[in-house]
Amino acid sequence: MDVATAIAGERRELAAMLESLTPAQWDAPTLCAGWRVREVAAHMSLGFRFPLPRMVLELVKARGDINRMADRRARQDAAALSTAELVSAIRDNASHPWKPPVGGITAALGHDVIHGLDITVALGLDRRVPEDRVRLLLEQVTPRTLKFFGADLDGIELRADDLDWSFGSGAVLTGAAQDLLLVTYGRKLPPGRLHGTARAARLSGL
Repeated sequence: MDVATAIAGERRELAAMLESLTPAQWDAPTLCAGWRVREVAAHMSLGFRFPLPRMVLELVKARGDINRMADRRARQDAAALSTAELVSAIRDNASHPWKPPVGGITAALGHDVIHGLDITVALGLDRRVPEDRVRLLLEQVTPRTLKFFGADLDGIELRADDLDWSFGSGAVLTGAAQDLLLVTYGRKLPPGRLHGTARAARLSGL
């Protein structure tokens, strides 16, 4: 798969989805704790809007804490930019070469896919990420991924029910592949999206 093409497609599709939202949906909570849709959109476009020197300055202001920096900028930019400007920032930068500090171009695709799902799953929108994009990201899941995103899945096997993929061992937790991908990134999903034994639910915090 051409990852750059997949990223451009994902950003254009997410921009179209965002453009269709109502004002109430823009102010609705997402799977990112404490962030509404507008904060997530602001965060997704930050790397396009801020050149590297500005990003370094913002990190210095946050005393080197990248999470504090991301949260502050998301809140400030969500308040300063209109929804149309946030949509344009994503659509107009579909082919922007931005990448996270680690993980390269595949991590850039993961950033877009996961934050898009943070929005659509929380809003109950039936958007299916194209299977080739989901498969590529699932192939990158490792114990290190789980640790980085704070996903404690010790004693759990994740098993997709819509494609051939599983990860881990123990009590089985099943669901759509894109929902399980969210789990590996430390997200807590709305009730009813995942299925498994009581032990699997308990261990995964569901």
